[in-house]
Amino acid sequence: MIKNSSNTQWSRRRRHISALFLFLLFAFVGSGCMYQSQSGADPKVAYRESVSRIQLAVEAFQQDQGILPILNAGEETPKFEKFRVDLAKLKQQGYIDEIPVTAFENGGSAYFLIQNEEVKPTIKVMDLQTVQKVNDVQRMVNQYKSVHNGKLPVGEELYPGLHVVNMKEAAVAGAPEVTLNSVYSGQELPFMVDGAGNVYVDYAFDIMQAVEKSEESPTETMDVRDYLVEHSYFVPVKSVTYAWESNAPVAKSNSL
Repeated sequence: MIKNSSNTQWSRRRRHISALFLFLLFAFVGSGCMYQSQSGADPKVAYRESVSRIQLAVEAFQQDQGILPILNAGEETPKFEKFRVDLAKLKQQGYIDEIPVTAFENGGSAYFLIQNEEVKPTIKVMDLQTVQKVNDVQRMVNQYKSVHNGKLPVGEELYPGLHVVNMKEAAVAGAPEVTLNSVYSGQELPFMVDGAGNVYVDYAFDIMQAVEKSEESPTETMDVRDYLVEHSYFVPVKSVTYAWESNAPVAKSNSL
């Protein structure tokens, strides 16, 4: 059973996020780089071309046929994983010449999604490397839980009901620890786990960076993950809702 943290622990965590954000922000400004790739090479040019092509194709398809070219997804599919573009249909019907090499369907490492589908359909990218790494950690957590009487491999409580995954405990003997570099900032992000054992990425630093870049302040009722979508090509896959509290993003556990 995971215990709730004290207000002192959470305050210390918020100060840590703020201090990390300020330090890295100055580093990014100095280097002139705000958004980097998960790997060493910056994918922005390739994704910009792919997103532009697919955006035009989707708009033409919708204008001609009155519907969006999307693959069906269940209602349980998370917000930033549904409405995947049916690239095969776009190609078969002549709206694109070729499926982009960045797409999973053509050997790439991304799904292309439609966001804001009811008002202004907009193409965004779901990074499958991030998905794979979260799935790897999820398997490790599941295995640890199964052999430790339901106990979870957890460390510090990051938010109410959400703890950082203790990778040293979770890693099978001899297996390397999994690390994840953000598609937004290039910084290493922590994996976190809720009381039910579900693994997510903590996007707090990236959200703070995006809010700082924006000219609009978050409201109390909004999901501030939307700032990440607004200021990049990527969706924050494998994440939970974030609220804006005391000038910091606060993740909300789905299991509370």
